[in-house]
Amino acid sequence: MGAFSLTSFSKRSVMLLSGILLAAFALFIVSLTPARGGNSKIYTGLVEGVAVGGYDPVSYFNSGGPKQGKKAISYSHNGATWRFANASNRDRFINNPKAYAPQYGGHCAWAASRGYLAKGSPKAWTISKGKLYLNFNKAVRANWSKNIPANIKAGDNNWPKLSAR
Repeated sequence: MGAFSLTSFSKRSVMLLSGILLAAFALFIVSLTPARGGNSKIYTGLVEGVAVGGYDPVSYFNSGGPKQGKKAISYSHNGATWRFANASNRDRFINNPKAYAPQYGGHCAWAASRGYLAKGSPKAWTISKGKLYLNFNKAVRANWSKNIPANIKAGDNNWPKLSAR
């Protein structure tokens, strides 16, 4: 066994690792792009065309927390399909969608506060002053939660130009 040399196996490993890193970077960039489906106002990228990743937006306000909506109990609103755990929640949403729909169209509240769009996760949520906010993930939500009032103010100021994209 002599001195270290770069073999063809290790060259393949380096190329494979480079490809994996490039793919991960591309996925990260895609996560920062506006919603698909032609309507950046409502994020529907988790489940194509379905708001809040298929979760029932009314269930966030009920005890027990968010519940997955059912395909059979849905409602079309603002260019997206909204799913509900039961007909009662669907009817409550129909009567007042503004009260239950997540702010910033379900995009990440932290990103909106910083002036860009990113996907919102139905599992990283906060209710503040009776409004639902989603974040990219729980780590981002922790940062957003450090100063919710200031972040909401910034997000509210940024949202008109972000939603016009």
